[in-house]
Amino acid sequence: MKIQIINGPNLNLLGSREPEVYGAQSFDIFFATLQKSFVDVSLDYFQSNIEGEIINKLQEVGFSYEGIILNAGGYTHTSVAIHDAIATITTPVVEVHISNLYAREEFRHTSLITSKCTGLISGFGLQGYALALISLLNKTQ
Repeated sequence: MKIQIINGPNLNLLGSREPEVYGAQSFDIFFATLQKSFVDVSLDYFQSNIEGEIINKLQEVGFSYEGIILNAGGYTHTSVAIHDAIATITTPVVEVHISNLYAREEFRHTSLITSKCTGLISGFGLQGYALALISLLNKTQ
């Protein structure tokens, strides 16, 4: 099974960016742990601060992978284009957010992409990615 993880803007700074909100661990370290925990899954990771690159990656893998885990970061609340890209592909997408969006600023309470995603996981820290992976694995069995 092939799963693509896509992280959006500023998530390259995990571990140093607002550790009280996002934790103190980098995503690279967490990704290595995730790979060790799910040895039967081929996991790929992509991060970009650029909206078009995220759309390109969705389109690149969105017809051949079994699942996509997407943390679109700030684009969650602003990107009709990412919404449309998810709507166009056939691969299921699980939306993940490290923090609880609904415990934060009001503008973060609205996601433009959730309606096109299989599910939403928010507020469980980096473990939200593992929960999303388990969800995708259960859907394919």
